[in-house]
Amino acid sequence: MGPRKKCGVCGEAESKYKCPNCLIPYCSLVCFKKHKEVPCVKPESSAAEVKLTSGAVVHAERPYHVDDPGEVLQQLQLQSIASSSEICDALKDEELQKLICNIDCSPDAENELNKAMELDVFRVFTDKVSLVIAYSSQHFCVPTMFSPLNHLISVELDKDHLSC
Repeated sequence: MGPRKKCGVCGEAESKYKCPNCLIPYCSLVCFKKHKEVPCVKPESSAAEVKLTSGAVVHAERPYHVDDPGEVLQQLQLQSIASSSEICDALKDEELQKLICNIDCSPDAENELNKAMELDVFRVFTDKVSLVIAYSSQHFCVPTMFSPLNHLISVELDKDHLSC
């Protein structure tokens, strides 16, 4: 248990309580009554509203289990994604940032992912990621879960002249 905070009303005594509405710390009934003279509001906290610039993202607790280890991306694939200018440009879109954060912070990430896949901005992004993964897999000889699509992807890669 951390050190006690000072009373948010008088600022002198150690707080023993918190306002049930706005969570301001207070030390006594006198301070609580004084605090209640001015209406207070409950602070809003929602995982869906987390700002990416705050640096404080709360990740949902969920078990990590992979049925097929072949579905886990290899280091070279991850590096290809991270170094792709197309991916970096796409990630500048605030709507896409919110969608990814909602998926990452959700206790039901799979459901959030399914909802996101219904939106064009997310589908276009995942297509770009898939192409980068496939391209890196072909050039670095790394197995990937997209192997049934390799022919189609290589045709698309040749058509688009995607480069690393």
